[in-house]
Amino acid sequence: MVQRPALARIDDRSLVAVMGSVHRYGDRRMPLPGALGIVAAAAGALAAAAAGRWIAAALAGTAVTLLLVWLGLYLRVSAPINRQLTAAAEANTVPANARALQSDWDRVINVRAALQGAALLALCLALAA
Repeated sequence: MVQRPALARIDDRSLVAVMGSVHRYGDRRMPLPGALGIVAAAAGALAAAAAGRWIAAALAGTAVTLLLVWLGLYLRVSAPINRQLTAAAEANTVPANARALQSDWDRVINVRAALQGAALLALCLALAA
C-alpha cells in the first residue's frame, strides 16, 4: 500500500540501497520468529490432537500447512531476490534488472501476507474450537 508506490518514484540506485538494506536486516532477524511460529503452530496441533480436540487440531494443522507454503514461496521466490538486492547494496552497484527484481518480489508479497493472515485466523479459530 505504501512501499510499492514510494519505490516507483525513486531512482534504481536508491531502490537497491533501500531494499538491499531492508532485506539485509530482515533476512537476518526474521528466521527465528518464523521458525518459532511454525514450531508453535505444530505443537498446538499436536497438543490439540493429544487432547482429542480434533477440530482444533485440524485448524492448527491447517495453519502449519499455510505457514509451510509461505516458507516455500519465500525460499523459492523472495529469498533469492533478497540476496541479489542485498549483495548489490553492499557492493554499491545497481543490477540492470533491479526494477524487475523488485517487481518479482512485489508479485508475491500479497500472497505471502494472505497466507500468514489465513494461518493466524486458523490458529485463532483453533483456540475457539
